[in-house]
Amino acid sequence: MIGVGIIGCGSIARKRHAVEYQKLQNVKIIGFYDFHRERALEMVDLYGGKVFDSVEEMLEIEEIEAVSVCVANAYHAKISLMALEKGKHVLCEKPMAVTYEECQAMVACAKQMNRKLMIGHNQRLLETHKRAKAILDSGILGKILSFSTTFGHGGPESWSIDNGRNTWFFKKDKAAFGSMADLGIHKIDLIRYLIGMEVESVFSAFATLDKVMENGQPIEVDDNSVDILRFKDGPIGSVTTSWTYYGGERNTTIIYCQKGSIHLYEDDKYSLVIQHEDGSKEYFAYDEIQTNDKGGQKDTGVIRTFVEGLSQEEASVLDGGEALKSMKVVFACLESAKNNCQVNLQDYGHKHIHKIDTEDEA
Repeated sequence: MIGVGIIGCGSIARKRHAVEYQKLQNVKIIGFYDFHRERALEMVDLYGGKVFDSVEEMLEIEEIEAVSVCVANAYHAKISLMALEKGKHVLCEKPMAVTYEECQAMVACAKQMNRKLMIGHNQRLLETHKRAKAILDSGILGKILSFSTTFGHGGPESWSIDNGRNTWFFKKDKAAFGSMADLGIHKIDLIRYLIGMEVESVFSAFATLDKVMENGQPIEVDDNSVDILRFKDGPIGSVTTSWTYYGGERNTTIIYCQKGSIHLYEDDKYSLVIQHEDGSKEYFAYDEIQTNDKGGQKDTGVIRTFVEGLSQEEASVLDGGEALKSMKVVFACLESAKNNCQVNLQDYGHKHIHKIDTEDEA
């Protein structure tokens, strides 16, 4: 039996982590911590365990082997590092941390302590995405040429436990990022996974177009972004994110190849469509895209993958070292948007990597 603790009792913990842990027979939720004690008490009423008065108190419990870090972005690194240093395995929500140096420190600490660090990049786990990768890897569609991937919805304010325009998602000191890192990290990580190459350069534009706080002032982070990614061996394409898709969520990807294209979650009935160069199509209905609409989403597979990964020697598909590579792209996009220029990932890495060898990023 694996004992787990959940740190942070907001929506992500309530609707995904606790629910999915409870489904696993080899897991016992030992307890919860939240800065707002009443939120932790509500979780104990639903899932059992105890309320801890501090993160430090929770991490002293030997029965707890692993923790989920479900706090606001700004605290991901601090709490993950505390847990790793206490010998706990860590599943941290995305985005991994708010600086590249913090991300590096998390990976280095996990390696030093011989603990597992995983990040909740759930899109890698979808059956449709796995099938698409197998098709692309097989080469039957020829060389990958370009791509377009989009993630947009009406915004986090109805999802957040704060449930309103003053949600922490809109505040720079708590969130650090807007739609680009909140949603874009999913699509950047996914496109790296599907294409199987590393990003060479980025050019990005961010905007705050419509979202406002309760006082009527614009939110402190972006609500829309467009990022152009060029991969080392040629593919070029776009990553688009938005918190202002008020007509409905869009979470789709198209990969264009020499002999046709793969369309993912574009069709309401078929999750994967192959369009061949002669115009013929193949249709496959593997699953549905995960969505926050209608009260949450189906089992993400993240918790199961995390728990299974604790007993495996090889790195998980959710491994922190792999997530670090995706976050490097995110930070390059942030720099590009700030300075209105193309950013080369090789140059960015040389400027920011300190005492971390290439093995730490594998």
